[in-house]
Amino acid sequence: MLYHTINPHGGDVYDGEIRLDFSANTNPYGTPQAVLDAISAVLTQVHQYPDPYCRKLVETIADFEAVPKDWILCGNGAAELIYAYCEALRPRRAMELAPTFSEYSLALERVGCAVERYPLEKRNHFSLTEDFLPVLEHSRPDVLFLCNPNNPTGQVIGMPLLESILKVCSGQGTSLFVDECFLDLSDDGVSLKEYLGEHPSLFILKAFTKSYGMAGLRLGYCLCADGELLEKMSHTVQPWNVSTLAQAAGAAALGQREFLQKTRALIPVERQWLQNQLEALGFWVCPSKANYLLFQGRPDLCQWLRERGIAIRSCGNYHGLGFGWYRIAVRLPGENERLIQAMKEVCAWQRTL
Repeated sequence: MLYHTINPHGGDVYDGEIRLDFSANTNPYGTPQAVLDAISAVLTQVHQYPDPYCRKLVETIADFEAVPKDWILCGNGAAELIYAYCEALRPRRAMELAPTFSEYSLALERVGCAVERYPLEKRNHFSLTEDFLPVLEHSRPDVLFLCNPNNPTGQVIGMPLLESILKVCSGQGTSLFVDECFLDLSDDGVSLKEYLGEHPSLFILKAFTKSYGMAGLRLGYCLCADGELLEKMSHTVQPWNVSTLAQAAGAAALGQREFLQKTRALIPVERQWLQNQLEALGFWVCPSKANYLLFQGRPDLCQWLRERGIAIRSCGNYHGLGFGWYRIAVRLPGENERLIQAMKEVCAWQRTL
């Protein structure tokens, strides 16, 4: 992604004077103080190589997720694990939703895998329904990628449908990759991790980025009962891929349960307020269960706001969307109010043109 390529994601606040970043869906409260303290405590160790096996971090994750340690692999961000998974599995045909997170198809295309997309419909608020099941049975892909809640729509896939999808996948030999990176900040989302033992082809992706405001440290992990797959993945990543600072931060973050509870109490209230305000401005807004909102507006809205020091995520590169679609993070009340005020000013100015 560096230098001579285009960054397809949010969070690039380094070009220009960005004062408010709504383009990255991280925790509105930022990074817990306990995590910052843990980083400070290991600064004197940075002259040493990090633990190549992430021993303490893996043990902490195992306790937190209630899974065996040998079902866990840590990565330099969730993105590294997506690419490692595709490199290790090397499927020939894959299926994903549209729209959904772009890195799945980018990683699949890198290993020469054909990608089939199941289109989600605006009239259904981009929700996945049981109509998907016969399509999955007919297509029989080598692997299915799901994002729950889906990015950028914020829609949660309910457990009954997830169980049906898992049953179909297991019956026809389709591996199931489920991205749960936003699950801890969602309403009503339920993890599939209780099915890992009986379904070794189930792979669950998790990250510290969103829940604990740790995007700059790059730390993710996966859960899977297929030890052979995890071993293959470990051979695709560089040695010492998780830094000493990231390992200490991750272990500290998983103890911040009250921090997550406080965040989950804030998000639905502020998300509903943002949705009401956006709809009052005439935008179509997709109902969300996550810490972000997808909406449709003018094609030039992103640039107008950036000139006012506010970054939002253009969704023009998402399959099934296009220019004029945007995603915003749910942030603190004062920040949300400043975003809406800027949007009101932009809309009022545009009406005078």
